[in-house]
Amino acid sequence: MATPPRLVAFDLDDTLAPSKSAIDPRMGDLLVALAERVEVAIISGGQLAQFTMQVVDRLPETSADTLSRLHLLPTCGTQYYRLNTDGIDTIYAHSLTDDEKQRALAAVEDEAKRLGLWESETWGDILEDRGSQITFSALGQQAPVDVKMAWDPTGEKKNRLREAVAARVPDLEVRSGGSTSVDITARGIDKAYGMRQLAEQTGIPLDDMLFVGDRLDPDGNDYPVLAIGVTCQAVEGWEDTAEFLEAFIPTLPTPSER
Repeated sequence: MATPPRLVAFDLDDTLAPSKSAIDPRMGDLLVALAERVEVAIISGGQLAQFTMQVVDRLPETSADTLSRLHLLPTCGTQYYRLNTDGIDTIYAHSLTDDEKQRALAAVEDEAKRLGLWESETWGDILEDRGSQITFSALGQQAPVDVKMAWDPTGEKKNRLREAVAARVPDLEVRSGGSTSVDITARGIDKAYGMRQLAEQTGIPLDDMLFVGDRLDPDGNDYPVLAIGVTCQAVEGWEDTAEFLEAFIPTLPTPSER
């Protein structure tokens, strides 16, 4: 970027932390250090409870001013929350209708069974209603990371399921999500939508934002951000993100230098 970004946004799973796992203390320190200099956002297909468990509850103590620069966008930006010293403020939450939820749940279960992707050994719920998003997790929400990574290393299974479900619910958006998941939201909802909501809510243009993610390939759920022209940094796991931030943060102006 020609000038330092005013906002840095991150994917969550496999970018800030292993899938469904808490951030490392090293990452918590880096996120706070970054928020002392710029606005910081997290955009993921996960729900607010996941953001809280993985990130918010693991952050080191910091000032109210720094907390105010943290933005949480679960379910790809269909929900928007801000942090403060007393907890989490809801900016908005756009839920699916009951009809949309029922059709999405039926379609993903039927197609997963038809394609032989409905597993018998799972860890937790396969289907989850996240209010503004229906999520299919092939091995369940609490599956071990190594098992999830081995289930579909090329993404071929998720892509077949995504295409089959999309044909069943053409009025909804169906995307390949995390390592074993497929997400269904209202039409036009993806991480690009979340980035545009950030721009609208903060007044910061997309050109002044940086996005960090591990799935920027054309089939990845981070790709829509790249496609709308936001500057992106590709990473491979949270350790890669940490190394990037350790080099990047010192290049940003401090509050006294703004």
